[in-house]
Amino acid sequence: MITKCLFPAAGYGTRFLPATKAMPKEMLPIVDKPLIQLGVAEAMEAGMNDIGVISGRGKRAIEDHFDISYELEHQIAGSSKETLLDEIRHIIDTCTFSYTRQVEMKGLGHAILTGERLVGNNPFGVVLSDDYCTNEDSPGVLKQMADVFSEYHCTIVAIEEVPLDQTDKYGVIEGKEIQDGLFKISSMVEKPAPEDAPTNLAIIGRYILTPDIFQIIRNTPPGANGEMQITDAINTQAQKRLVLGYKFKGRRFDCGSLEGFVQATNYVYEGMQS
Repeated sequence: MITKCLFPAAGYGTRFLPATKAMPKEMLPIVDKPLIQLGVAEAMEAGMNDIGVISGRGKRAIEDHFDISYELEHQIAGSSKETLLDEIRHIIDTCTFSYTRQVEMKGLGHAILTGERLVGNNPFGVVLSDDYCTNEDSPGVLKQMADVFSEYHCTIVAIEEVPLDQTDKYGVIEGKEIQDGLFKISSMVEKPAPEDAPTNLAIIGRYILTPDIFQIIRNTPPGANGEMQITDAINTQAQKRLVLGYKFKGRRFDCGSLEGFVQATNYVYEGMQS
């Protein structure tokens, strides 16, 4: 069983300036819950209660959010608002949080490598909080992936079909479908031009990685923009051992974009009203 999950959270969130000038983008709320809280709840559902956050300067609000606020608790004790903290209290009581800093912005691969000491020699999940995933009919995306891992014990990336003219925004896989919605990956490419994309199956911000990925990241030369690309490292891993792409059940919102963030907010708010 996988118990550890990393949350890369050191990015600047420049697409949301000026809102993210002093507030971490991971703390942007979808109605009444920050993005990172929604991601932690998804990890917790999958049994991943050891949460590792890779943060940076200006991210103190994340640590404070997953801690007790005694003044606030005192002020609302016995009032109707006290129940509004029930969910975050449950997360705080259930999960253990560890933090480390990514001192240079050198890509997602580097962020994951920075979290090596937080997960050790264990398989682990990775959640990118600005991909908000929801599934009304069955378990969350990470729980679905953990169930696949329990059978195959290998690296798994979550994938979804995207329009062909948008492949240059994603890592894209090529592979053979071995079960309904499950692909044995033969290769991956980071942000290919539409005419060069092998498929329209794009990687989203949910991963389950095996610990050998750390050495592979170290040995992988910098890719696009001189950054350590996790796509390049997993592609190398796929040449040596089984790596799967899982077409998840549910819906994803790209909350790293203004349009996706508004769509997610409207979707959650409408669900609260129904």
